[in-house]
Amino acid sequence: MQPHPFAPRRSVTSLFSNLVTRPTGRAIRTGVESQLAEMEAGPSLCLSILDFSQVRILDYSCADEIVAKLLLRFLGEERPAEAYFVVRGVQEHHVEAIEAVLERHDLMLVAEDDAGYVHLLGGANPVHRVTWDALARRGRATAGELVEETGLAEEAIAATFTGFALQRVVVRHPDGTVSPLSALLGDDGSE
Repeated sequence: MQPHPFAPRRSVTSLFSNLVTRPTGRAIRTGVESQLAEMEAGPSLCLSILDFSQVRILDYSCADEIVAKLLLRFLGEERPAEAYFVVRGVQEHHVEAIEAVLERHDLMLVAEDDAGYVHLLGGANPVHRVTWDALARRGRATAGELVEETGLAEEAIAATFTGFALQRVVVRHPDGTVSPLSALLGDDGSE
């Protein structure tokens, strides 16, 4: 029996403590891609968690190789798997490098910090931020359900949901609702 398409399989990758240089980043990205390729094929999505909690140093070139190139590979129509990505254990000193590469490539990424707070990193505008915060608080909603909470027009929220889906930071459900990837982590984030 195949898993429900919205019951994600998970892959968790813990990263080295010093992430510097492009070759290091390329090696890690290749390892994540190999791990995803080895997972059972099927219609269900895979939530891949990149754990930065043990990372002391992250430079821009390594962030570009790991984060940006990984996201770019799994965004397009020709993506090798239905993989979505969340970074966990993100600390203040990681954010600068990650944000820089995301903004350069016009990407977004869901990040959970050490305190468990979920952030939307990358090229998000104020409408994205307001919509994201409301959706993250609810865990699952339609555009209409967020109108009063955000003060935005339903059409603006619906358009933002579409952009979020294209960026793969949310999952659309058959009933018309949308969930942020953070809602798929579960209460304790464990597998």
